[in-house]
Amino acid sequence: MSQVDQLNETALASYLEANIDGFKGPLTATKFAGGQSNPTFKIEATSGTYVLRRQPPGKLLKSAHAVDREYRILKALADTDVPVAKVYHLCEDRDVLGSMFYVMEFCDGNIHWDSALADADSNEQRAAMYDEMNRVLAAIHSVDLEKADLLDYGKPGNYFQRQFDRWSKQYKAAELEPIAEMDQLTEWLGSNLPEDDGKVSIAHGDYRLDNVMFSKDNGKIIAVLDWELSTLGHPYSDLAYQCMCLRLPPSEAKNTMSGLMGVDAAALGIPSEEEYVAAYCKRMGIDKIDNWNFYLAFSFFRLAAIAQGVAKRAADGNASNKSAGSIGAMVKPMAQMALAIALNKQ
Repeated sequence: MSQVDQLNETALASYLEANIDGFKGPLTATKFAGGQSNPTFKIEATSGTYVLRRQPPGKLLKSAHAVDREYRILKALADTDVPVAKVYHLCEDRDVLGSMFYVMEFCDGNIHWDSALADADSNEQRAAMYDEMNRVLAAIHSVDLEKADLLDYGKPGNYFQRQFDRWSKQYKAAELEPIAEMDQLTEWLGSNLPEDDGKVSIAHGDYRLDNVMFSKDNGKIIAVLDWELSTLGHPYSDLAYQCMCLRLPPSEAKNTMSGLMGVDAAALGIPSEEEYVAAYCKRMGIDKIDNWNFYLAFSFFRLAAIAQGVAKRAADGNASNKSAGSIGAMVKPMAQMALAIALNKQ
């Protein structure tokens, strides 16, 4: 097994006994399946079950794999309406396991990958689950930043301008061959950036079905997961990102997000995009969202830029995911979908 897949269980047990009240070893650590960029382990100890998230070992980009930021926001959200796992300890001493890590409670619930929710009991349950995702997203965007001590959790200024500058540069740095649709999309986004409207909230950065955990009866969300990309940003970025995920094609691959393209959502009790956005607006006390096509197109652009980066690492021989090379094939179709949205053709 690689360093990413295993932990020194003896050293870890000793450390946790000394740093977490009530923790008692010995322990066993089992890595969760899935594509987490921060390796995540189930820790089964004499005192109970926990979850450990660590940075991957080795040299990392300056702002990547920020488990310390994840720990901070989970701790800050503990007393809010946002359901999150309780955190116990952050270890910044890289000598313990070879990289920084934190430990949180183990939440026992359901994670769904299929946006069609084929394993739900009924159309009514599917509708309720989507409404619950909507409620929790509004709760994230309604957190009092001052009360939660998160006013310095991100940079000030126009969020979409900053994001556009970042991802357009990263895309060009990772470009393997010219893609006309990405160039056209980049030009359109740069020419249609909305003016800063002053809206600032926590932006989860990856809010989608498989990053929330439902209770065993699927009645409520018990934890929002994977806060690695969270920052202070614009709330509509999360809403558009989730709606973008629903527009993606279905997938039969295990532990892979499956979208609703070509699926008769209404026949399954799943709200339309318009209904989902309207429910969000009602919860947030606003009438409508202007520039919706920009926010959606930008979400596709950001995901395409991320995919291009994965493809570049694969071409360079540095990818951690065996399917990384094929991810580059997603860039052009996503750019085409974004252009159709941007130009009001979809």
